[in-house]
Amino acid sequence: MIIVMLLVLGLMFGSFVNALVWRLRQQEELGQRAEGRERSKKKAKVAKESRTFSILYGRSMCTECHHELKPKDLVPVLSWLSLRGKCRYCHKPISWQYPAVELTTAGLFVASYVWWPQAFNTAGVVNFVLWLVVLVGFMALLVYDMRWLILPNRIVYPLIAMALAVSILNVTVFHGGLSHFRDLAFALLIACGLFYALFEASKGKWIGGGDVKLGFLLGLLLATPALAFLTLFLSSLIGTVFIIPGMLTKKLTKTSHVPFGPFLIVAAIIIKLFGASLISWYRSKFLLY
Repeated sequence: MIIVMLLVLGLMFGSFVNALVWRLRQQEELGQRAEGRERSKKKAKVAKESRTFSILYGRSMCTECHHELKPKDLVPVLSWLSLRGKCRYCHKPISWQYPAVELTTAGLFVASYVWWPQAFNTAGVVNFVLWLVVLVGFMALLVYDMRWLILPNRIVYPLIAMALAVSILNVTVFHGGLSHFRDLAFALLIACGLFYALFEASKGKWIGGGDVKLGFLLGLLLATPALAFLTLFLSSLIGTVFIIPGMLTKKLTKTSHVPFGPFLIVAAIIIKLFGASLISWYRSKFLLY
């Protein structure tokens, strides 16, 4: 029953991710258009359009014709399949991104429950609920970064605030002790400090400021230096596997802009769920303790 509930919730939140990403982008473009405009009427028009794309007040609509969608158009995956990937009103194609994000989010919700590395006591449940919220944010960041090479602060900052609050609970209430605080500090130093050093050394050419903030978030979530290090290693490995074939086929060049955020997010999810088991396996096989 829990798995079914998580599956349904994942599909619903996956649909929310698609809406969130598109609306944030529309608001960003409206803001860019509003810059430099002096006439109050034009500013008022932009403000009205911005409310149309509001997360809280805007109604669901087709991304092409902006026709307001009905409930039968909003059923995750099933609506896309029944419409054969086309808008009911303008008949223009609906991107495969929509069902893919919905199914992926649902899969991650279920996988997180099945392979959750903590016991489901008070601390485990609190951390699990936070993790589900973070997964929704991760999916939004992944899609946004892949499409527009940006990790929006409007997603990153709320996730950092939640992760920081739960980290404080973990250190002061659930676990306590100087060792947990020390582990958290070193995790932040590894996950965020390295990216900050690269950002400053290259003046933002090698890595973006969004990756530094994402690194800080990952340090809070992973909370141990070993998991933080594994995430950086795995994200670099995934990035290499992706980039080298692209360069060999000349789809990518030395000057191509490749977002690193998605690699970090994928690696963080894997290490969050399986990192402790990987470390235990490595120690038993190679360190003999």
